[in-house]
Amino acid sequence: MEKLWTENLRKIEPYVPGEQSTKSDIVKINANENPYPPSPKVQEVINNFNVENLRLYPNANATELKTALAEYYGVETQNIFVGNGSDDVIAIAFQALFNGDLPIVYPDLTYSFYPVWCSLFNIKYKTYPVGDDFRINPEDYKEKNGGVIIPNPNAPTSIGEDLDFIEKLMEYNRDSIVVIDEAYVDFGGVSCVELTKKYENLLVTGTFSKSRSLAGLRIGFAVGSKTLISVLEAVKNSYNSYTVDALSIAAGAASIRDDDYFKATCAKIIATRERVTQEMRNLGFTVADSSANFIFATRSDLSMKDMFEYLKTKNVFIRYFNVPRIENYVRISIGTDREMDIFLDTLKEYLSL
Repeated sequence: MEKLWTENLRKIEPYVPGEQSTKSDIVKINANENPYPPSPKVQEVINNFNVENLRLYPNANATELKTALAEYYGVETQNIFVGNGSDDVIAIAFQALFNGDLPIVYPDLTYSFYPVWCSLFNIKYKTYPVGDDFRINPEDYKEKNGGVIIPNPNAPTSIGEDLDFIEKLMEYNRDSIVVIDEAYVDFGGVSCVELTKKYENLLVTGTFSKSRSLAGLRIGFAVGSKTLISVLEAVKNSYNSYTVDALSIAAGAASIRDDDYFKATCAKIIATRERVTQEMRNLGFTVADSSANFIFATRSDLSMKDMFEYLKTKNVFIRYFNVPRIENYVRISIGTDREMDIFLDTLKEYLSL
């Protein structure tokens, strides 16, 4: 007999992250993680952290972290929101900002968590197809909508748009809230944080997981008008006033204040990305011009699924998406030069079979 109480369980298709292998000695370039350690200043904070203070609740307003972010971006602390990773920040934004009758809109090829949140929070949505070159057409976003969210650079395509694109998007959506997800912007993209001073309906989100090597601490943030930030705070405080823990607050602030290390690490990843992109093109692959810490590639005469499976047998993990339009593409995170050399050598082995 069917249990009637199961009818009250939520039925939802969850987001699926990149495979987290338990094997040792692998080349893990499938989750867009940073291959370099966090700033030495972060290590110093962790080494000197008073563990006894963990018995206390963290500062509910994450003042130290917000202050560091506000100084870095040239805004006030009231223009900053922080959360438990940018996924938490964006999920709160979905709940707080997308409450109209019209569907929200975003590209058809984009971060696959967006439809999950729409399903979870009962938000109607509509997608616009990116072009054959994977570029987002701002003209698609002219019609009335319940809100806009676009990653810039986009994922998994790696392509970034410039400020003219964002300005056009904002002019077309004066009556909608626009969220720009800048998870990968530090690797060669163009940030639109400065435009939050011009457009009160613009929210820009970011993360410490990629360019700041702190995926394990889960720190995300948003920059926007005081109106938008106050609503995010109200929603957050309606279910969890302590989204950022004490260690993350201290370590995140230390990371922000070590700008030299941050820029040097990003520069290394960009240089490696450009080298690997050129080497793959020399091997006959089509590789998008990336502004992220990953590349998006294909070769029309090969099965990317077979290539993905072969690399995995050699302990080289990349990302394959069984998704219409990109079912013959792979996403390759940028690791250290040594890791990427192993990847390229293994790739050449596959091509020679």
